[in-house]
Amino acid sequence: MHQEAVQLDAGTDGVKVDVPEYLSDVVATFSHLARSSNQVNQRSGVSVRLSVSNYEAMAANALRRGLRSGENSPVARVDDLGAMAASSMGKIEIESIEDGREGAIMENLIKGAVLSVFKDVVPPEQTRAVVDAFEAGAVAHTGEGVTSEELARLVEEVDALREPVAVLTSGDESPAAVGGAVEFVLEGLHLSKRLNKDAAGPSATYRGRT
Repeated sequence: MHQEAVQLDAGTDGVKVDVPEYLSDVVATFSHLARSSNQVNQRSGVSVRLSVSNYEAMAANALRRGLRSGENSPVARVDDLGAMAASSMGKIEIESIEDGREGAIMENLIKGAVLSVFKDVVPPEQTRAVVDAFEAGAVAHTGEGVTSEELARLVEEVDALREPVAVLTSGDESPAAVGGAVEFVLEGLHLSKRLNKDAAGPSATYRGRT
């Protein structure tokens, strides 16, 4: 996937996208889940090209988002995974008796991939204090319109995020890397049914479940 994907940049502007390893794993896991899903026509197959196209679509969305927010080194994050739905449509055939269900099936496959990788890379003992902080009243706003700096500041507001975020960033303390890791942790906890999420278009709010 890494060998075949086109590396994106913004030409003379010098803006380049970084895709963290955990999101590369999400892209690959999406393809694995599609290959085993009874909602995907396995006779038509799921090719390796699906992972490459999805990786490129996610990176392209991160580049677009970075340019809009003035970031020179944008890092792909959970917000950018939505681009995989469109890039997947022409490469796998969804089997559904209900018209219009393709989008929901794609979304569920993406969520399943995020949850699977989250469970693999973030130790549960590192997130208990995060859940406790949100149960105590912490609230986090995320979404495409939220800058990396704003997301990164959540580590200062919710100190419990610091440990799981450090696992994901491998020491990279740039706002883009930290912000992307924060969003991944929050989404993973939501998909694990440990945080509530209120979504409205491209924006989301995470809060405790009680």
